[in-house]
Amino acid sequence: MSRFDAATLAEWLSHLESLHSSEIDMGLVRVSQVRDALGLQPTFPVLTVGGTNGKGSVCAMMSSMLRAAGYKVGTFTSPHLLHYNERVRINMEPASDEQLVASFRAIEAARGETTLTYFEFGTLAAMHQFIADKVDVAVMEVGLGGRLDSVNTFDADVAGVVSIDLDHQAWLGDNRESIGAEKAGIFRAGKPALCADPNPPQSILDAAERVGAPLQLIGRDFGYAKEGEGNQWVCWTPHGARHALPLPALRGPYQLANASIAIAMLDAVRDRLPPGIGDIKRGLLEVEWPARCQVLPGRPQTVLDVAHNPHAARALRTALDQMGFSARTHAVFGAMADKDIAGVVSALADRIDRWYLAAPDLPRAASVEQLASIVSSVAPQAPQAGFASVSAAWQAACEQAAEADRILVFGSFYTVAEVMNAQHGSR
Repeated sequence: MSRFDAATLAEWLSHLESLHSSEIDMGLVRVSQVRDALGLQPTFPVLTVGGTNGKGSVCAMMSSMLRAAGYKVGTFTSPHLLHYNERVRINMEPASDEQLVASFRAIEAARGETTLTYFEFGTLAAMHQFIADKVDVAVMEVGLGGRLDSVNTFDADVAGVVSIDLDHQAWLGDNRESIGAEKAGIFRAGKPALCADPNPPQSILDAAERVGAPLQLIGRDFGYAKEGEGNQWVCWTPHGARHALPLPALRGPYQLANASIAIAMLDAVRDRLPPGIGDIKRGLLEVEWPARCQVLPGRPQTVLDVAHNPHAARALRTALDQMGFSARTHAVFGAMADKDIAGVVSALADRIDRWYLAAPDLPRAASVEQLASIVSSVAPQAPQAGFASVSAAWQAACEQAAEADRILVFGSFYTVAEVMNAQHGSR
């Protein structure tokens, strides 16, 4: 059987998109077969992070703290915003095109007749690259669910579930119990399991007990609290408390919960990866994770956030309330048709003065007409306008917004990415 080969990353990514008949094909059999054919058996610790929201932020914080401690860190996250290379990072620097092409070639040669989805191919490529680069630790973000996600083909030395809420119901179930059961599938016998949801579904507790994973819960086994009158906080874990920690560089009050599970996960493997207090503080100060309540420089204030489900939208609302006064908020909004768009709009409707609606450039996107109908039903008094592209909506918002106003871009990774591309192009 002839094997695909190409010189450029763009050609490989196009090939990956055509390999499998379905974008999502839940299950570990195929990806495990190719893993074994490649001999991908990491000898370094694997830190796996799942959950509905907050996964990427927790991965970024752990990676930043470990890098500050001098470890060589491989980080796999998804999706990307501007370039595929963002998904695979070594010490938080994106892998090069050449590195990714080399890993893709190795997987293509090893897979035989086995078909892989785009995400499965990418997961294997990330681990192939981490092993080739001899990293000290791999931080892996679950793509969808947990139990049947391709990241779960690699056993976690510590597994964290950040939050549990409704999203991807077609794949994970329509209630928190069933979703929690799927996300808890990353737990392993005898390995620490952590959950930062303040009200975890019983399925999380049951799964940990069933597999024999020692479970740590936020508020019971680890947690956080603001400290004093300044911008400091304390994080406590079974291994003790760290006082006078700086607030994370990532905005939003919910980031303290994310930071606390990040620190607690590192504490759970401290016998192999012991960062010092200085490394933790530096990692919190230096962490970067775009489009999570990211505020762009200049006026009017522009806020980018990838919130695409009601849980994330409610967190965004709280963060906006803590950002200070804005005369009006102009929302550039685009979403995927399979999301709870009404729930997202409802969470933020009374914080938005004008809507600029557009469909991101991909088949799954909700049309402008669909968005307009939902916004009209949820926020009938709010002015709205539809645009042929997200970049056109953003340009219109920039023209309409006064210096004391705020422009909020949200609803999907793809919405934010198109604005970021437009912004870069305008420089």
